Amino acid sequence: MAGASLGTKFLIGTFSVAELTSIGGIDISADTIDVSTLEGDGWRQFITGMKDAGEVAVSGFFKPSDTNGQKKLFDDLGTGTVGSYAIVFPSPISQTWSFNGVVTAFSTGAELEDAVSFESAIKVSGKPSWITA
Repeated sequence: MAGASLGTKFLIGTFSVAELTSIGGIDISADTIDVSTLEGDGWRQFITGMKDAGEVAVSGFFKPSDTNGQKKLFDDLGTGTVGSYAIVFPSPISQTWSFNGVVTAFSTGAELEDAVSFESAIKVSGKPSWITA
């Protein structure tokens, strides 16, 4: 059953990042390794190589007082801290992506007739977990 994204949360540890308008998803891909041989039947053969869960982008309205969310992303970028993150989908989906990652970007922006914005990106480190609530 499809569900609306309203109510989805992005967590750093147990703290929710405030004022989000967009949360990117986990994007898993796998490299391939060519294992074709001269004895083969003329068709290339492959096995799975290293896997990568990509980068999760978050964006929203800048809130400097969000010390456990937006400020933590900024601070972790500076220190290179590997943090614990989660994307929690509301009911009826009730699923969670949980992963470790490093913050690779943080920016703010201001445009005429718009609220001050922020964006950040977190590179997933290791295998993410898909958890059913």
